[in-house]
Amino acid sequence: MHDTHVQPDVESFYSLPGVDLSATRCCGTACFVARQRDPDGWREASSQSPRIHCLGKCYAAPAIATDGSRPTIEVRSRTGIVLERIARGGARTLDEYRQNGGLTALKAALALKPEQVVDELELSELKGRGGGGFPTGTKWRVAAAQALPEKYVVANLDEGDPGAYVDRLIAEDDPFCLIEGMAIAAHAVGATRGWIYVRGEYPYATRSLNSAIETARADGLLGTRVLGTSFAFDVDVAVGGGSYVCGEETALLNSIEGKRPVARVRPPYVAERGLWGKPTLVNNVETIANVPWILRHGGRAYAALGVPGSRGTKVVSLNSLFRRPGLYEIEFGIPVREIVEGIGGGLQSGTLRGLMIGGPLTGVVPPDQLDTRFGFQELHAIGASVGHGGIIVFDEHTSIAELVHHVFSFGAYESCGNCTPCRLGAPRIEEIFRRIVAGQPARSPDEIEWRQIVGALKLASLCGLGTGLAEFAESITRHYASELQQCFA
Repeated sequence: MHDTHVQPDVESFYSLPGVDLSATRCCGTACFVARQRDPDGWREASSQSPRIHCLGKCYAAPAIATDGSRPTIEVRSRTGIVLERIARGGARTLDEYRQNGGLTALKAALALKPEQVVDELELSELKGRGGGGFPTGTKWRVAAAQALPEKYVVANLDEGDPGAYVDRLIAEDDPFCLIEGMAIAAHAVGATRGWIYVRGEYPYATRSLNSAIETARADGLLGTRVLGTSFAFDVDVAVGGGSYVCGEETALLNSIEGKRPVARVRPPYVAERGLWGKPTLVNNVETIANVPWILRHGGRAYAALGVPGSRGTKVVSLNSLFRRPGLYEIEFGIPVREIVEGIGGGLQSGTLRGLMIGGPLTGVVPPDQLDTRFGFQELHAIGASVGHGGIIVFDEHTSIAELVHHVFSFGAYESCGNCTPCRLGAPRIEEIFRRIVAGQPARSPDEIEWRQIVGALKLASLCGLGTGLAEFAESITRHYASELQQCFA
């Protein structure tokens, strides 16, 4: 066993240890754009310490931890994959999971050679659903090719992007799907140990997973002889301490190891040298939730869904300004307009000014780009991204100056401080736009600083926090140029 104790000199990095989450309010982006609905609550949320940047309740924004409401959950594709059980009420017990097709995929996988399982993943063309969009089969094959006998599988359930909440619902309502998917992955790459890294703001998800793991061990789904075979695999839960950067896979591994969770320089990549220096497969929870379906139906059946470059389905999380906020499983390739106006029903009130897909650290999609198809390549072409699938619309209550200030305030607060562009640049832009929002005239160097810092974030950041801030800033420059220019006038 490895020592995962967090050392005293690391504890100060985290914001959650010792914090009672039961009555906290969220100040994430979905809550920010809905702040006019509860101004007093928003003031409380933005002044509390520590800040909570997402409670996974963006459908009820501005959100508070005590809100026990449930989102609308629907499948809007030809078949349900990730939400197939959750949309029908979930499968929280192992018996319910079995009754809904559970464990047949793992049985099928264990009857195959590991390389055959990887072949199916490659045939599926599944890409990572956590934001990077990297081909999953390729990642699995690299991990499988490592010769070391000790390997690990890690499920990334940090889900720190404000606006996304699909991973929370998977953990709470369909936990055995995650366990089964991890076991299949472990068999494919030759791992015997796994961790699920859960963000500390998700206490119910943590309880659900711990209970499911205990049941799985007792039933032989985990342990030294998985389903009565010679395959051995076990899983533990690691709970985050409140750090957005832990969503980045190398920072996440540092956190599990009890180290300061800062991004590592790559190469080497984690599939080659990850947790405790061993080959490690890290996948986002929604990515893993696709795996059992692929093993049951085959990689080609999965690749028949969606469009070239973006195969299968994606769960999108719609925020509270939609008429129909909630989780929707869609096929790749439909126009963004269909998501906004058809599935989401448009805005409850007000005028659409733009939307953010995949969290605040990506490009903003303006209203005149709504006919763009929802896909990795298509969104990238307009400076946006699929990301984690959170879709946050904003209206006339949010000016571009206010939005820029909010996003860079988030970036400055959550920066690990390990690279200069984030550590110094993000707070500087936050300060510039704090003055602009307050009505103070811009200073002559402000626009020059804006452009220089954005360029540095794009070229010299160690992880997606800095590059995401740059993508956001570049999209503002591209799509909202006149309003941005007024900020610097």
